[in-house]
Amino acid sequence: MKKTAIASLVASCFLAAAIPAQAQTVSDNEIRIGVLTDLSGIYSAIEGPGAVLAAQMAAKDFGGQVLGRKIVITSADTQSKADLASSKAREMFEKDKVDMIVGNVSTASALAAMEVAEQFKRISIVNGAASLQITNEKCTPYSIHYVYDTYALSRGTGKAVVDSGKKTWFFVTADYAFGHTLERDTTEVVVANGGKVLGGVKHPINTQDFSSFMAQAQSSKAEVIGLANAGGDTIGSVKQAAELGIMGSKQTVVPLLMFTSDIQALGLRQTAGMVFTEGWYWDFNDSNRKFAERFMKEFKGKAPTSVQAGVYSATMQYLKAVEATKTDNSDAVMKQMKSVEINDGLFKGRIRADGKFEHDMYLLEVKKPNESKGPNDVAKVIKVIAAKDATLPLAQSKCKYVTK
Repeated sequence: MKKTAIASLVASCFLAAAIPAQAQTVSDNEIRIGVLTDLSGIYSAIEGPGAVLAAQMAAKDFGGQVLGRKIVITSADTQSKADLASSKAREMFEKDKVDMIVGNVSTASALAAMEVAEQFKRISIVNGAASLQITNEKCTPYSIHYVYDTYALSRGTGKAVVDSGKKTWFFVTADYAFGHTLERDTTEVVVANGGKVLGGVKHPINTQDFSSFMAQAQSSKAEVIGLANAGGDTIGSVKQAAELGIMGSKQTVVPLLMFTSDIQALGLRQTAGMVFTEGWYWDFNDSNRKFAERFMKEFKGKAPTSVQAGVYSATMQYLKAVEATKTDNSDAVMKQMKSVEINDGLFKGRIRADGKFEHDMYLLEVKKPNESKGPNDVAKVIKVIAAKDATLPLAQSKCKYVTK
């Protein structure tokens, strides 16, 4: 009996010693997720507070904890400024001990945050930013591009407009990485399909007066005025086009990146008939609608944008990977996320070696006022763009982490 008691005591000591070792698989004894987004600036309606809510919903749906550790959601406002995004990301990693950041709504701020995340070897999931650079020249081992990119937008909206017979283009472009890349990628599609670019003009981000830019576009006589901008800049461009009498004329204004929040801000009378490309739409199927209904109850009746839905899905996938690997170690979690197929009812696809989440995209058309059944019923899906057609082939990737 004495030997049995000693053996039991030794076994208990070994078990007690093993518990702290197991706890070390989760740093700081919590899973911390930071939503780094534009909470008050030009892109706040696209991602912003709705993204914070989406991450909180994901944490709650996961049960509020993973591996027995509490899930903590924090947030910071970048105002879509690269220097602010960099400092806020650093603060999140150093002070808040964040394991992963999600959001990153503008290309400049996303690239800045990605650079800091790589230094700290922490995961950065980009939802709102669009530039192809994120998974191309500027890819990192710790970044994921989740919802859409400029390649998908050009292959969706750009090709659809050219195929409709409108061949001559003039671009009104936001003067930073996102706008430049979107204009470049769309130009490739236009030219490849028999179209011609007559010119373009660049404007600073968050421009207040678009009169001179839209007047130049009008005087070009191009059939298509392509807006290579987003958020408040897209809204301002369309409003100015209406004031100049461009809307309803022989020229067609084509926002190359548009969200449901933009359509709601402009109204269906100004946007009816416009086509745009999305990575997700709330009213596409029952699964999307169920998520949207829950979101709307918490968000003053507003349907989630594709980016906000992407934040929910990305947060869930990260938590699933932590659970599967039993650690928040970024290398292990990234390996897991890239090894499984994602099919969570909102998105379906795989995360590639370059960090691009490859999934179907959707071409939508804005409804006429008499077709809408409510403030969120703004568009209808007219085409599903297969993932392989909406994503840059890996063979053409410039990401240094892609084996060729």
